[in-house]
Amino acid sequence: MPTAIAVTSADLVLPAPDRHTPGAALLHPPEQHDLEAALAGTGALLERHGHLVALVPPWLPRPTVQRLHTVRAILETDRIALLDIDLPPLGTALLARQLRQLSVCDFSPGIIASAARLLSHYIYAGALLGSVARLDRVRVPVGLGAHARSWSPGAQFAVLAHPTPHLAKLGASGGGRGGRGARGGRGAASHGGARDGRGAASHGGARDGSRTAVAPDLPAGPDFATHLTFARGQLASDWVAAELAPAWQVQGVMENPLPAASPAWWGTPKLVEFAAGIPDLSVLYQLVASVRREQCRWCGLELIGDRCGFCAAPLTAPPPSAATPAGTGRSGP
Repeated sequence: MPTAIAVTSADLVLPAPDRHTPGAALLHPPEQHDLEAALAGTGALLERHGHLVALVPPWLPRPTVQRLHTVRAILETDRIALLDIDLPPLGTALLARQLRQLSVCDFSPGIIASAARLLSHYIYAGALLGSVARLDRVRVPVGLGAHARSWSPGAQFAVLAHPTPHLAKLGASGGGRGGRGARGGRGAASHGGARDGRGAASHGGARDGSRTAVAPDLPAGPDFATHLTFARGQLASDWVAAELAPAWQVQGVMENPLPAASPAWWGTPKLVEFAAGIPDLSVLYQLVASVRREQCRWCGLELIGDRCGFCAAPLTAPPPSAATPAGTGRSGP
């Protein structure tokens, strides 16, 4: 069985792009399952899949995070990876789906776990907001002028939180040209081919090596082929599908229900959240496979990057501290 990919809420499970992509495991929060049920459920996942990779974003409630660490400690297992991934809710859901896609490939559990950090760099996550008055806490700089304009009737803001923060005020209508959905509807385009017959280049199917040109008030889009997923909150606007998707030249657009954590993360329920990422499994596979593989010096699992996803040990040992003579200290997670 493939490595299990787990999330902590059912609304973070996006539809599978094909019949080969498995679903996500759901690790219930403490208010839904007691500790005994959590231990039994997690133990069953490990027995069936061998290894479990769970996304643990920083916006999760503290009791939920504590429960995850408690279960891993009580089970005394090194086969559970708790990954700290700092993405907005819809971006987290998109990353979970990409890991689900990769879980059926010939990658070891250690590679899949450490691939999460790599893939997160290729996710563009943002939102159309009706107010930015409480946006500072998600590390998107908001000037005094933008704060003042938040109180204007009908004000809307285009915000990109990841990978590079961006904030721009749009017109009262959100800059939309009307109509619902980009490129003739909300259905997703085919997952494989890149536009204009140019094919997908390595590291995400880059187009011409240049960033997509967009209007001055739009966030700069990815320079590789993507699909865009969006979710509506309490903001009536077609801007994401009608304006942003064509400007970013996405291959497909899909609407999904808004994750329950999104209004708190963005600081307002008046939003339309969006996330764009690589949809093609062959490109995801090429991206991960192109990175040099190492062996974790602590737990022995394969990894890519500079840190093991399961034991969190760095690839190279840290230098000995002044208080610990060389050769006497023990480094580890």
